Amino acid sequence: MASNDNLAVLQALDTARTQWYHVKAIVIAGMGFFTDAYDLFCITTVSKLLGRLYYYDPAHPNKPGKLPHNINNLVTGVALFGTLSGQLVFGWLGDKLGRKKVYGITLILMVICAICSSLSFGSTPESVIGTLCFFRFWLGFGIGGDYPLSATIMSEYANKKTRGAFIAAVFAMQGVGIIFAGLVSLILSLIFLKKYPAPSFKENPIFSTQPQADYLWRVVLMFGALPALLTYYWRMKMPETGRYTALIEGNAKQAAADMGQVLDIELEVETDKLSQFKAANQYPLLSHEFYKRHGRHLIGTMTTWFLLDIAFYSQNLTQKDIFPAMGLTKKAPEINAIEEVYETSRAMFIVALLGTFPGYWFTVLFIEKIGRFVIQLVGFFMMSIFMLILGIKYQYLRDENKLLFVLLYGLTFFFANFGPNSTTFVLPAELFPTRVRSTCHALSAASGKAGAMIGAFVVQTYTLDEKVSKIRRAIMVLAFTNMLGFCFTFLVPETKGRSLEEISGEDGGGQNETQMTARPSVTKQGSGRLGAI
Repeated sequence: MASNDNLAVLQALDTARTQWYHVKAIVIAGMGFFTDAYDLFCITTVSKLLGRLYYYDPAHPNKPGKLPHNINNLVTGVALFGTLSGQLVFGWLGDKLGRKKVYGITLILMVICAICSSLSFGSTPESVIGTLCFFRFWLGFGIGGDYPLSATIMSEYANKKTRGAFIAAVFAMQGVGIIFAGLVSLILSLIFLKKYPAPSFKENPIFSTQPQADYLWRVVLMFGALPALLTYYWRMKMPETGRYTALIEGNAKQAAADMGQVLDIELEVETDKLSQFKAANQYPLLSHEFYKRHGRHLIGTMTTWFLLDIAFYSQNLTQKDIFPAMGLTKKAPEINAIEEVYETSRAMFIVALLGTFPGYWFTVLFIEKIGRFVIQLVGFFMMSIFMLILGIKYQYLRDENKLLFVLLYGLTFFFANFGPNSTTFVLPAELFPTRVRSTCHALSAASGKAGAMIGAFVVQTYTLDEKVSKIRRAIMVLAFTNMLGFCFTFLVPETKGRSLEEISGEDGGGQNETQMTARPSVTKQGSGRLGAI
């Protein structure tokens, strides 16, 4: 079956003009990622506060309370365990039960657990941290489900000319979520600081930690439930994707009706042609046929996301320890507990606004012009260069050139997001057949979260003591992992300008993407077959 003999409903989706339903789908799916990013990264702004509140040791009156290394890693990293588990479970369910049926469950889980993670079953440090970690694990479980489902839904709704930009726009809401994690913490800590002033720790170790600060971290965490709650109704109103209804459920009539209503056109029901599609795509994930067609792609998407997240999450989770060295925050003894939250939030907000946020939207703007492959390759390479400079010249930059330190640190975030942090999310949503698309995206994303755990539980231990030698070593190792990501990028092909069925081979075309190695000609072929937009 040739590409131009695609099902009418799929052809209509591929050639549809950008219209209101595309924008609505981006916002609905994107708000899930806004919530995801807020919930995962807001813990960075309050983790030092938890140390002051629950782990102050009177035997060491010259040091503010600090979370022990293992507790700090658990608090900041436990959600990643949940995220990995949720990605695998919901990704598999998305292929077995349908994208829509499990899409709402992830939001409900996020709302409940964001609220409950701010509660405490007891007043001892063990009970507070135990409650926090328990609910943040399940919060991560819900967050994990949003990765494969949002990416798959957006890819299956989008037209082929702007599909990459639409998926990247959904993911770009992660940048907005990170900004709001800093902004909400900044505003709330400022309000608390005005209402409950206190001396610095150096002036008074006991009264520098305001009792009211115990409410601050809880409100910050609880706020993460709000955007998910607002999105739930609209998420439930979305119809199942036409590709899943037609190609997996085999219901051509329902697919035509649903997508006809969405696109506001009348679509032909093609039962006979649908049977040919299904017959050509019955092979399961664990089969020689899948390995032959897509094995290289899956290895490529899993390894690049794994290597990227070691560096990306290490940067985000350890920035609270890097900020004092950059001069963006004062040393802990010089400020009180709430002031420390304020300064950490302000620094996180500035870095996110100037370094993190622009990169996401540069990807949205240029992904259909430059292509996924080049953006990912250049992003990994530039991250390696900047991190290598930071590692080699860390002490000089910290002590004598803080402005250049901030600039280089910000540029690593910029090229992470105008690079592999965005493209590793986009590519798995495009490369694989409808039958296993959600599962393959889940495997790739879970591989990324495994890398994030290395960042949280290994790399972070090198930055907690703020020792120059350890931080230098950690940054240089991250530069090396980025260069490995650069090399593994050559396992993934370019996908821009072609339909999902053409990329995955579901249209029955004679030449499968796995055998296509000349990327420029692939792109040219794809752009020549674009429908009217």
